[in-house]
Amino acid sequence: MTTTSTSPSRTNAEAIDLCVESMQIMVTGTRADFERIVHPRAVNREAAAEPPAARVAGPAGFYATALWLRGAFADLAFEVHEAVADGDLVVVHNTMSGRHVGPMVGYAADGSVAEAFPPTGRPFATTQSHWFRIADGQVIEHWANRDDIGTAQQLGWVPPSPLFLLRMWWAKRAARRAAARTS
Repeated sequence: MTTTSTSPSRTNAEAIDLCVESMQIMVTGTRADFERIVHPRAVNREAAAEPPAARVAGPAGFYATALWLRGAFADLAFEVHEAVADGDLVVVHNTMSGRHVGPMVGYAADGSVAEAFPPTGRPFATTQSHWFRIADGQVIEHWANRDDIGTAQQLGWVPPSPLFLLRMWWAKRAARRAAARTS
């Protein structure tokens, strides 16, 4: 991807604030918030296992990711611990937390349902590092390093009990039926 460095008038502090805000709008932001912060050509490199709507470039894709997360997790929060910026690159170290209240559906490369984890009601809190690139005063690229195994263990997804495996099968079946209705 070709990137543009931040404008000379944008300081590192402003770039950090923009990226932290881009994380906070995942929790409660509107589509208009995403239009303001996310570049029209922005790419979320983490969207490969997300719903097909989240795989499109720009604010629409990022907003679809937010809706996907909100559908699975109540009390969703990003607590920022550190953030650094260098030119057009910003890195944010944070803890993501929430409570699993809706199915968490993962998707295959072709957009079909790969797995579905039924709600457990359990809370989780795991650390992450989010990487952002800024262009034209907006987020144009995002990727992350997450502790997905830690999240899965806290939510009871791994190791799965026989009963949870059965619940996963039912949840995956329901997710596939829902996906087929929207196709």
